[in-house]
Amino acid sequence: MGYSARRGFTNGKVSGAQRQAEMQQKIQQMQEAMTAAQDAVEAQEFTASVGGGVVEAKVNGKKEVLSVTIKPEAVDPEDVEMLQDLVVSAVNEALRQAGDAMEKSVSSVTGGLDLSGFGF
Repeated sequence: MGYSARRGFTNGKVSGAQRQAEMQQKIQQMQEAMTAAQDAVEAQEFTASVGGGVVEAKVNGKKEVLSVTIKPEAVDPEDVEMLQDLVVSAVNEALRQAGDAMEKSVSSVTGGLDLSGFGF
C-alpha cells in the first residue's frame, strides 16, 4: 500500500472516484457522438413514391414534410379519396424511412443499448 498526497492511501487499484470520472467521460463522448449522428440524419432527405410514382413525398430527418408532388394523372375528380390515400401513404412511408435512419444511426452509437429512458 502506498501513500500519495493527492490520493491518500492506495493499493495500486483505481478508486471509485476515478472510475466514476472515467464513466462520466465515456458518457459525455457517447452523448457527443449521438448528437453528431442525429444531426447527420436530420440533415438528410427521404423520398417515397406510391401509386406507380404518381404521388411523391419528401421529408427530412427532423420528420418535417418538405414537399408533396402529385402528377396530373393522379387527379381524378371522381375519386378524390384515392388521391388522399396516396398522399397519406407516401408521407407515411417517407417518415418511416426517416425514423428508421435515425434509429439505425443512434443504434450504431449506442451499440444497440435501449437508452429511451434517458431521452434518446
